[in-house]
Amino acid sequence: MPELICRTAGESHGRALIALVEGLPAGLPVNVEQISHELRRRQGGYGRGGRMKIEQDGVTLLSGLRRGVTLGSPIALQIVNRDFRIDQAPEISRPRPGHADFAGAMKWLTTDCRDVLERASARETAARVAAGALTRCLLDEFTIRCVGFVAEIDGVRAAVPENLPPGDVVAARDANEAYTPDAAAAERMIEAIRQAKVDKDTLGGVVEVRVFGLPPGLGSCMSWQQKLDGRLMQAVGSIQAIKGVEIGQGFEAARLRGSQVHDAIHFDPAQRNAPNFGFVRRTNRAGGLEGGMTNGQVLVVRAAMKPISTLLQGMDSVNLKTLQPQRSDYERSDVCSVPACSVVAENVVAFEVARAWLEKFGGDTLREVRAAYEHFCEAVRRLPQDAGGASA
Repeated sequence: MPELICRTAGESHGRALIALVEGLPAGLPVNVEQISHELRRRQGGYGRGGRMKIEQDGVTLLSGLRRGVTLGSPIALQIVNRDFRIDQAPEISRPRPGHADFAGAMKWLTTDCRDVLERASARETAARVAAGALTRCLLDEFTIRCVGFVAEIDGVRAAVPENLPPGDVVAARDANEAYTPDAAAAERMIEAIRQAKVDKDTLGGVVEVRVFGLPPGLGSCMSWQQKLDGRLMQAVGSIQAIKGVEIGQGFEAARLRGSQVHDAIHFDPAQRNAPNFGFVRRTNRAGGLEGGMTNGQVLVVRAAMKPISTLLQGMDSVNLKTLQPQRSDYERSDVCSVPACSVVAENVVAFEVARAWLEKFGGDTLREVRAAYEHFCEAVRRLPQDAGGASA
């Protein structure tokens, strides 16, 4: 079974964005509307700029399907840009602090930052959302739910109970433009974004993703490259403007004692047929991961997003052509992209979870993947009678 991988191509104002996904099994029904729905959610959220009023993102699948079902071959997904003007877009010679402009101009030996920003732009995340939403068709087959939401903006923190069912999280989140399940916090977040726009400034925040229904054992402790927590942090940390990623208690765990950090294990026979096989925790401080592997609890990943680098008021910079001080260029941008970032993070996490799923239960067809998972479940439930480790 080939590894599940994704490559993206395209520029912010190029003709289109492309995601090429390889490694999905044959026989998987694909919900194209679900993919387009995630793309539309990414375009929304309070604080978005004028670009999202131009684009109407939807996905076209160019290969890898027949009658809506995967063939096992690579799948190409296309998102057309309506604002296609890369050749006519003006040069940018005054790099914006915080963006890829300056570093990229030095790397590729140019004084025109346009070439760099076209690829570095967060517009690229539309392709990653499409790829993640595609793999969620696989996760749906096994009742695995990925839910992302805004946890904090401008110091306003959302209160979202740990035991809130996924359906309730989604319903509450989708009821407001802040994309947070906390209605009271949503009002304050929106007001903060509104004020930042008046001040010609930008805001960052924190997004959270929860994954429900995972069994223990995804990922591995046998090599550092296979540890799922590390892979998730790399995937989420590579999203534009993300400056920090944590799992479970994250950085807070470093400030506490072990008795306040680790999750005691209990066994509940009534939950033997649940994804956790009856092994339950009263707390989930580890965020569903121990030793680089899922432990049957809800997977919890958070990411810190810095404020958007493009400020309407500008910042001190240097003209790369004249080497004289100037204010930075302004390129049409958002005031706050944290709500949109929660959609990106949700789908990036989904893709990485699907990768781990296929590594453990992979097969050339969905039927084989399902059979492998069912065999694993049966084997776990026979423990300790059939215990014997790798030598059995």
